Amino acid sequence: MKVVIMGCGRVGAALATELDATGHDVVVIDHEPRAFGRLSENFTGRTVTGTGFDRDVLEGAGIRDAHAFAAVSSGDNSNIIAARVARETFGLDRVIARIYDAGRAEVYERLGIPTVATVPWATGRLVRFITAGSSPVLWRDQTDSVSLVAIDAPKEWVGSPVDALARAAGGRAVTLTRFGEGRIPNADTLVQAQDIVHLAVPSATVGELDEVLRRGPADV
Repeated sequence: MKVVIMGCGRVGAALATELDATGHDVVVIDHEPRAFGRLSENFTGRTVTGTGFDRDVLEGAGIRDAHAFAAVSSGDNSNIIAARVARETFGLDRVIARIYDAGRAEVYERLGIPTVATVPWATGRLVRFITAGSSPVLWRDQTDSVSLVAIDAPKEWVGSPVDALARAAGGRAVTLTRFGEGRIPNADTLVQAQDIVHLAVPSATVGELDEVLRRGPADV
């Protein structure tokens, strides 16, 4: 798939490098040419110098043929403007923005623009959001019996107890990340849209996880 990334800071460079290494067609935009030096020496994608919310720059980066757009520069305003241009002007559905202000992030999530905060899981969530369907496994024990997985809350489970989702997956809920903040779910915690749920599940069931959760709580 083709991915356009605005911003070549630490997160943008890490995201571009990981996507490029797994065979995706990656274009990185940054207004500072020296920023591209953060990319891996093995990076095979394309770089574009310019302002990432400028329509001509986005056109030059091939936004019309892109499957996803990530705005991960160091400025909240730039990221949101770019994300809105990508979605509203160029009609891209898979758009995500990095936001430093957690309060603003919540507002934009409710407006339908997924965001990531400046925390260690940012790159991981970006990759999962962009590639949608790649392996959710974050860790496996030495015997490969138990896996820790991170899943974006399935729409079928929004409003249902996190514990019920975990049981359907055959495991237990370990943590929940909501608007960039981690928490330990309890029996009363309900799944919300844009949550990231970390589950401990049998490794043998990981391949069927997406299909099982898509059935929703009615089939549990």
